[in-house]
Amino acid sequence: MAATDALDTIIVHDRIVACDGGDGPLGHPRVFLKIEDHDISCPYCSRHYVLAEGAGGGSDH
Repeated sequence: MAATDALDTIIVHDRIVACDGGDGPLGHPRVFLKIEDHDISCPYCSRHYVLAEGAGGGSDH
């Protein structure tokens, strides 16, 4: 499975995540995504970021 497959799910502990698609030069421009509810998908590569249970309570910047 390639790192940019839609099934690529990453558990995170902060509501703000940075995604560059991985794979070095084969990635995409770095974008910062804010998890409002409990998950978000990158608009470029469809990586799916899921907020770990109990994480991200008050780390809004």
